[in-house]
Amino acid sequence: MTDANRRGWLKGAGAAAAGLFVSACDRLNAHAGFSGMLQSAEGLTRRAQRLVIDRKALAPEFTPADISRDFRANGSTAPDDPAYGAMVESGFSDYRLVIDGLVERPLQLTLADLRAQPARAQITRHDCVEGWSSIGKWRGARLGPLLEKAGLKPNARYIVFHCADVLEPTLDGTGQYYESIDLIDAYHPQTILAYEMNDAPLPVKHGAPVRLRVERQLGYKHAKYVMRLEAVEDYAHLGRGKGGFWEDRGYEWYAGI
Repeated sequence: MTDANRRGWLKGAGAAAAGLFVSACDRLNAHAGFSGMLQSAEGLTRRAQRLVIDRKALAPEFTPADISRDFRANGSTAPDDPAYGAMVESGFSDYRLVIDGLVERPLQLTLADLRAQPARAQITRHDCVEGWSSIGKWRGARLGPLLEKAGLKPNARYIVFHCADVLEPTLDGTGQYYESIDLIDAYHPQTILAYEMNDAPLPVKHGAPVRLRVERQLGYKHAKYVMRLEAVEDYAHLGRGKGGFWEDRGYEWYAGI
């Protein structure tokens, strides 16, 4: 089986599983045994995919002629947060990207600082779990060199992206959007913190001033409105303990394509 065929099979199997899962989760998610079975299956999918695909294999890239005329915006399109609104009004002049947690050298980076870091531009396809895809051009700071600059501690295993948007107000704060990836995806050459889209500053509806692009995963992993990166050993203490806003509500943590 060729790499292309393997990827197609894995993508098709993952999409089918996601569709079945979402339609059934309301009925079955309360059952601990079923939830445990899904988590085991997810782990198997992740290991199987990384067994047949090189960890540094690139997601397909496209030409400027392929860029979608109307790139749909997923999730939030304008966070309802006064502090974020103030940043928008100031043109994000007071934005600071915090990198902390299990790092030797915590960082606070302005947009100018971020633009001065090793960067990558790529034209890639965004695949949404809802069934649509769009192609866009992204430019941003490569995450790997940023983590090297901060100096990960030996027990760091995941990078958590804390975001400005609240999708579901909750008393316990679990409605604040967050996402996480492991170090394999964090150091992938196409994983960037994008500050430009289609050769222009990233629009608010697409996650300004900075969004994650982790090109070998489905769209809900591409966190928007990124304010803070936290290196952690595990994510059980965050949100509802599943590693991301949507994962806390039934989606798979690993959404590889």
